[in-house]
Amino acid sequence: MKVLIIEDEKPAAKRLTKMVTTCRPDCEIIEVLDSVEGAVEWLETYKKPDLIFMDVELADGVSFEIFGQTEVTSPIIFTTAYDAYALQAFKVNSLDYLLKPIDPDELDKALCQYDKYTQKGGKIINSSAIDQLLQTLTKKEYKERFLVKIGQQLTYLKVCDIAYFYSDAGLIFACQHNGKRHNLDYTLDQLVELIDPKDFFRINRKIITHLPSIKKIHTYFNSRLKLELSPPTELETIVSRDRVSDFKKWLDK
Repeated sequence: MKVLIIEDEKPAAKRLTKMVTTCRPDCEIIEVLDSVEGAVEWLETYKKPDLIFMDVELADGVSFEIFGQTEVTSPIIFTTAYDAYALQAFKVNSLDYLLKPIDPDELDKALCQYDKYTQKGGKIINSSAIDQLLQTLTKKEYKERFLVKIGQQLTYLKVCDIAYFYSDAGLIFACQHNGKRHNLDYTLDQLVELIDPKDFFRINRKIITHLPSIKKIHTYFNSRLKLELSPPTELETIVSRDRVSDFKKWLDK
């Protein structure tokens, strides 16, 4: 049985090689690759292996990107440090997955799955399921809290407690739903990248509003919109004309 290993950590690749050949002395490790680019090039150049061990995270990206760049018809056993719950989505689309550090007994069970696969004639990886999983594993994480200073003490401010962020006199503030405000060491441009766009929208150059803080929306001249926020503010709460369309789409999600 000819086996291809796609793993970017040299110690892990070496350990897996030893484990596979110990468990199955008839296995031949034909190549060890460490990147998406290298794997795609190899798969398009050489005869397909009997089995592929594929790590989820590689040197230049996530291994699922390989499926979007070349056809993969060999059976695959994924290796990963991710928790099992995140991998259930594709368990039926691959032979098995192994959580790192790999347990010899689990490896043996996975190879038994390969035996069953060859006896039944095999199946091809479901690319749509791989795409879904790729989105899940690469989903961006957003800030849940900010460090703030109150007097001589430090505390934290939960993002869910923020009604809106705003700029005033060159400073950036977070206003809580209870009306308290806190100075933050960020620009509004930086905040846009740090907070979840499902919950926050930058309506103009000076305000990023949290959905629950919007109490009323009024039409305004020149195709703009004016918002009533809670807590109230004396700042101009007008949605810029060039943002109105995106703002409506945001509300309609």
